[in-house]
Amino acid sequence: QPGEVFAEQAVAGGAADFGISFQEQITLARAEAVPLVSIAAIIQNNTSGFASRVAGSPGEWEGLRYGSFGSPFEEPTLRELMGCSGSSFDALEIVNTGFSDPLALLEQGQIDLAWIFYGWQGIQAELQGIELEVVMMEDWFDCIPDYYTPVIFAAEATLEDRPEIVRAFLIAVSRGYRFAIGEPASAAAILLDAVPELDRQLVQESQEWLSPRYQADATRWGEQDLEVWSTYSQWMAEHDIIAQPIQAERAFTNEYLP
Repeated sequence: QPGEVFAEQAVAGGAADFGISFQEQITLARAEAVPLVSIAAIIQNNTSGFASRVAGSPGEWEGLRYGSFGSPFEEPTLRELMGCSGSSFDALEIVNTGFSDPLALLEQGQIDLAWIFYGWQGIQAELQGIELEVVMMEDWFDCIPDYYTPVIFAAEATLEDRPEIVRAFLIAVSRGYRFAIGEPASAAAILLDAVPELDRQLVQESQEWLSPRYQADATRWGEQDLEVWSTYSQWMAEHDIIAQPIQAERAFTNEYLP
């Protein structure tokens, strides 16, 4: 659940040194001349997907009600997926749900389709016995290019003025993620000790699912690739989300990773 101030606003305004966002948001910020830079990819590949209780492939989405959280990326993504499947986005009904729990809305029949992160909401559905058909983005990279979601980011000024702080921060964060990769059960236990109100089984099984995906086949945790940034920026421009592709090489850096 987002707070009153989004992470991008807090970091750009100097109220925070680091934040967690998504590649598409950092790209959008830079297209608007907001100097934010991604400094680490938390997960190597896109693990989000579109979940439904009544339909499988995007070719079956016509006539469904999609629960929208108001992102400018939703319509182009849905339109492209449905177009790749030979169906029409114009036949999809958009329902503004804000940041309400998509699983609850799906289960109650208020919507038919929602965009979820499988590593949390997908696992949660499994544990609650909610049967979902999930179209994973990773299965549609020939239609929509992969992108990093989520990422850790900072302002350009922080990187320039306090590089030692950035390096020290990423040494600590990287150590934590490497531990979670190798010891997912122990990592889950640490999180539960810190936030005991979380669902224990959900945290444990989510961590088991995510642990091999944090680094995947990258040479180190957090590594980002120029092609991923440039290809998705080009896709955003082609779909009128931004006016033109950004300078992708300035939107991210691996320089501060240990």
